[in-house]
Amino acid sequence: MRKIKIFDTTLRDGEQSPGATMNVAEKVSIARQLARMGVDVIEAGFAFSSTGDFEAIQTIAQEVEGSTICSLARAKTADIDTAWKALSGGKNVRIHTFISTSDIHLKYQFRLSREEALQRAVEVVTQAKAHVDDVEFSPMDATRSDETYLCEVIEAVIAAGANTVNIPDTVGYTSPGEFFQLIQAIGKRVPNIKQAVISVHCHNDLGLAVANSLSAIRAGAGQVECTINGIGERAGNTALEEIVMALRTRKDFFQADTSIVTEEIMKASRLVSKITGMSVQPNKAIVGANAFAHESGIHQDGLLKEKMTYEIIRPESVGAGKTSIVLGKHSGRHAFKTRLEELGYRPNEEDLNKAFERMKRLADKKKEIFDEDLEALISEEMGRSLERYQLVSLHAESGSGMKPTATLELSIGDKVIKKTGHGDGVVDAAYRTIAQMTETKSRLCSYMVKGITGGTDAMGEVTVILEEEGRRVTGHGADTDIILASARAYLSGLNQLAALGEKVKQGESKVGLI
Repeated sequence: MRKIKIFDTTLRDGEQSPGATMNVAEKVSIARQLARMGVDVIEAGFAFSSTGDFEAIQTIAQEVEGSTICSLARAKTADIDTAWKALSGGKNVRIHTFISTSDIHLKYQFRLSREEALQRAVEVVTQAKAHVDDVEFSPMDATRSDETYLCEVIEAVIAAGANTVNIPDTVGYTSPGEFFQLIQAIGKRVPNIKQAVISVHCHNDLGLAVANSLSAIRAGAGQVECTINGIGERAGNTALEEIVMALRTRKDFFQADTSIVTEEIMKASRLVSKITGMSVQPNKAIVGANAFAHESGIHQDGLLKEKMTYEIIRPESVGAGKTSIVLGKHSGRHAFKTRLEELGYRPNEEDLNKAFERMKRLADKKKEIFDEDLEALISEEMGRSLERYQLVSLHAESGSGMKPTATLELSIGDKVIKKTGHGDGVVDAAYRTIAQMTETKSRLCSYMVKGITGGTDAMGEVTVILEEEGRRVTGHGADTDIILASARAYLSGLNQLAALGEKVKQGESKVGLI
């Protein structure tokens, strides 16, 4: 089982994401978390680029332990010297220097010949080696470079003292098959390659950064450069959490693993997201909000029976808490019942089925079903076991210049009755009409409304207190339509009064028989 080094460049390449600039304190905070995770190398910044980067590298090198601290440097004398000054107080430090090897870069950007670029690469590696034992060299835009020339440069910098040679797919141009062949070719064509670790740095312009990095590992790469949440230039870099968990989950296939403490992954993701202001998309692998959430009834049923049916990674293994069974329009009865039991409810089959159907209807109206929604639904259904009055339908009208009207259909015993009534408002109209239809004379003592959950699609819960012949009851109703919730609450109270009345009659009957 090979050990793959993780080189994290969140603080350097990741910070190059538009809007992701970090101050010194923020960089130190992230560096400490990366060290807790067991990251092998932390590229803390580009010392020559700014005073802030210099200070961050210097502070991290002196204060953060457990990881090698690295500074980037161009193939220039001043860059190498500045990187060394920033790193000089640290225990384990590395200088990472680079120059392009692709003809397109050499011609249009650097305006150098191949020979000049090769000579400069050797010079800066030699200079860096005079300062530190650990030197990394990157032939920028390697995947668009001539293979023979690329191998020549790699051989020369290793001879000059480079311990790590990093092969960057700078513009995210290559494909997994091509990259595998390139890494394999370097391993075969560079005579002194065994004296250095082959590293890879892939960009995600075509969405292939992780796939290309994994392909390179199979071809012999021993280090992967990556960032938390995959942030970085343009479309970003290889995502640390994805590469680490792919290796950890499929050790059988890759025959390789890392030393990352995976339980710290979610903390790192959230910290970087908070500091940079770059939110993680919900469907992002490993760290997205939906990574361990299941709504499909088929998936939920399988998970509840055996988690391995639809979950190849335990959420606890990346610090993501536990599996989330999300109730919605695609959920099944098994998941619904299980969630109710977790909330402490044990409904009978009839109440469960009714509440499940109501949950399905509710899910068509709102995006997310909360526990409070479920409690309101099941409490209402479980309270209907002795229902005399059931709401079949309700239509209410109100507005400026018109009289509030409510038309209701009620099931009373074995009959369905329909009636229209008016009132001071639609709730009053509904209540007056219900009272006439049920021929009850209860008094409304209290009427309260509260939002169970947030948002414009929130469930509303209505609580009423009714009094009749000295008996007081509390009725509850819940719905996204507050008028329907009000009618259900009123009928809930009337049904309780009716049930109490039946108990009193039965009691009087028994007394008479004695």
